[in-house]
Amino acid sequence: MVAAMADITIFENANRFAVAGWLVGKLTGTGAITVPGGSTPFPIMDALTDLGAIDWPGWAVWPNDDRIVPEEHEASNTGKLRALLEPAGARIVPLAEDAAPPHFALTWLGMGPDGHIASLFPNTDPQVDDAQVVRRLTPDPLPPHAPFDRITLTIPALLATDAILFTLGGAADKRAVFEAAASGANDLPVARLLGAARARGIPVTVFA
Repeated sequence: MVAAMADITIFENANRFAVAGWLVGKLTGTGAITVPGGSTPFPIMDALTDLGAIDWPGWAVWPNDDRIVPEEHEASNTGKLRALLEPAGARIVPLAEDAAPPHFALTWLGMGPDGHIASLFPNTDPQVDDAQVVRRLTPDPLPPHAPFDRITLTIPALLATDAILFTLGGAADKRAVFEAAASGANDLPVARLLGAARARGIPVTVFA
């Protein structure tokens, strides 16, 4: 089922293969994308590699954010991306404080129930006009499942894109927070990004 909300296209009740099929249609040619970590996106990426329809050697893949741990650590997004996509030929670009992110063909994001995107948690007060494109920061409170400092793309870096994709993993609480953000009913990090995306005419697609 497809719905629309304030210039946002929402696909409901879609499984990981539906998301992977949508991504195949987007990732044609060559370029760079930024992708999220967490439990929802990696099964989608696994389905994407199974389809074998993307010319991965033409793509640079940047994590939205990462935990400040060695790549061999189970909490490392970069390490997981390397293990999954590097064998297919993708170039994985780890985040560093002096990195210069490109213009992305796609910014793919998850979102937490508190409205955080990447590692831009509410306590970090992320700004649409942040002068930095990458920041090192500490979430407060630290998530108990991943109690680490973070490195993250900022809102300006995430908005340097042709399109934005959200995957919410079918969580009703996340859907409610997202819809409130999209309607301007809160000022959470996701709301700030959505407002700036709308002002810039960046299309947003959501698999709820």
